[in-house]
Amino acid sequence: MKAFGIALTIALTSSSLYAREYHVATTGRDRNKGSKVNPFKTISAATLLAQPGDCIIVHEGTYRERINPPRGGTSNKERITYRAAKGEEVVIKGSEVITGWQKQTNGIWRVTIPNHFFGDYNPYKDVISGDWFHRRGRDHHTGEVYLNGKALFEDVSLDRVEQRPLSWCCQVDDKETRIWANYADSDPRKELIEINARPAVFYPGNPGRNYITVSGFTMRHAATQWAAPTAEQIALVGTHWSKGWIIENNVISDSKCVGVTLGKDRESGHNNAQSAGGYNEVVKLALEAGWSKDKIGSHIVRNNTIHDCGAAGICGSMGGAFSKITGNHIYNIHINKPFSGAEMAGIKLHAPIDTLIKNNRIHNSDRGIWMDWMMQGTRVSANLCYRNRRQDLFVEVNHGPFVVDNNILLSETSLYDQSQGGAYLHNLFSGRIESLPEEGRKTPYHKAHSTEIAGLGSISGGDNRFLNNILAGHGTSIYNRANLPMLVNGNVYLNGAKAFLDEKNLVNKPGFNPNIKLVEENGMVYLNISLPEAIADQQNQLVTTELLGKARMANVGFENADGSPLIIDSDYFGTKRNRTNPTAGPFASLEKDGIVLKVWR
Repeated sequence: MKAFGIALTIALTSSSLYAREYHVATTGRDRNKGSKVNPFKTISAATLLAQPGDCIIVHEGTYRERINPPRGGTSNKERITYRAAKGEEVVIKGSEVITGWQKQTNGIWRVTIPNHFFGDYNPYKDVISGDWFHRRGRDHHTGEVYLNGKALFEDVSLDRVEQRPLSWCCQVDDKETRIWANYADSDPRKELIEINARPAVFYPGNPGRNYITVSGFTMRHAATQWAAPTAEQIALVGTHWSKGWIIENNVISDSKCVGVTLGKDRESGHNNAQSAGGYNEVVKLALEAGWSKDKIGSHIVRNNTIHDCGAAGICGSMGGAFSKITGNHIYNIHINKPFSGAEMAGIKLHAPIDTLIKNNRIHNSDRGIWMDWMMQGTRVSANLCYRNRRQDLFVEVNHGPFVVDNNILLSETSLYDQSQGGAYLHNLFSGRIESLPEEGRKTPYHKAHSTEIAGLGSISGGDNRFLNNILAGHGTSIYNRANLPMLVNGNVYLNGAKAFLDEKNLVNKPGFNPNIKLVEENGMVYLNISLPEAIADQQNQLVTTELLGKARMANVGFENADGSPLIIDSDYFGTKRNRTNPTAGPFASLEKDGIVLKVWR
């Protein structure tokens, strides 16, 4: 043992010689060497020197810059790491402080900024646009105005701004940018006023910047464009068609459109394919350019807080395949924005092949989770979704197989199903379930655990499995007329929920009100719920790959991402279930009346 200890010490000492640390501090200089004693002043200066295996440590303070990594790492063991110094608050902003406001009339203030201030990108000239973007009859700029960190509402004219407190508008000519703002009772000369000045905060200008870690920062204020699945998807933080990023333990907020993108590049198309056929062509071009598990995706996005983004918290077209999105708190997404479109959700992914979406808390969003096209091998597990405006989960034109298990879905509409080949297992649905076939679009399905397309098909509806769920609103009766066969068994129906016509093993208590209530307190979330005694007497099967069979269109089984058999033997908390008779719903054991559970730490 002693010899092993010496060898280990030598190995650790030797490995540290190869990995270099660069330090950044607001008190530093970019002509320094980047040591802890002589740090750089900007993160961008450190990016120029960092090589695979190196770590950039950023010390406390606010940094106003766009980080554009010129290179990435070469593997999980030789990645380039950007992290906030332990215990220090590091804020990176895509905004600049603006002073010189002049008072006009009716509480309106104006500032005039020379256009050269913005360099080669002026967010007050750049108008939001793109495939599936709905402008609602007016222009919207990527710029934003913040009063003490809070975004004001962009309106269309000075007349409108005069009538609306906490709003702004702009005009740009060849030389100047003029911004008018209604600060209500605030005096901008005495407050912190910031405006968007950069299209991103952490985003490589070129694809293929692999194996980068971004950890522990607060990142805010980006003039991001609309991130359609047919476009290069730029966000406040984005991977830009790369592989193996880790984005963890950050606070990401106030992006005009998207907080985090795991998205596609520009070469395979950019906002020129607003149709199903057009997107199929984009997918084909991406495959020809190398979209595969070897080259793209396999990202980890974990334990971040993402809020106040105009379109999506996390989105990605194809580039999020084989990834893990876990433990994130996402809220205030597309709230009170004057534009619309088809990309608004806490998490919105196209082609999340073999992607895990687990243990996320998503609320006060337009939609919670939106899985759009090529949801195959995907697992949506143990997420907490509530107070989302349209749905907690929308699955659009997917053929499966995909698994939705152990989720708590509490919004007015829990599920909007426009897909087939799904397995819904041990969930708590307290809202409506809606289902609509989609015969008009032909979308891809793939070979197992691969990006390779096996064929195209339309959505007939059905071919779903609903096993061991608790439904406390609308039930599974909506599938009574499904075009494809269904497997429905072991569910509990409460509070008016109607059962599937052919279901045999069920608890049917439509008059029982479970009194579901969610309580948020000091960062914790508690679920209050009551259940009928009959749930303890139900005899249910353990859900496995064998029980679920194969998704009809793809002819592929319900497996884990690594191809191993799937067994739903753990609950929302990770507690092991009774394998001979698992309790319905997301909790392994619920036999008492009036239970209170802490469902978010």
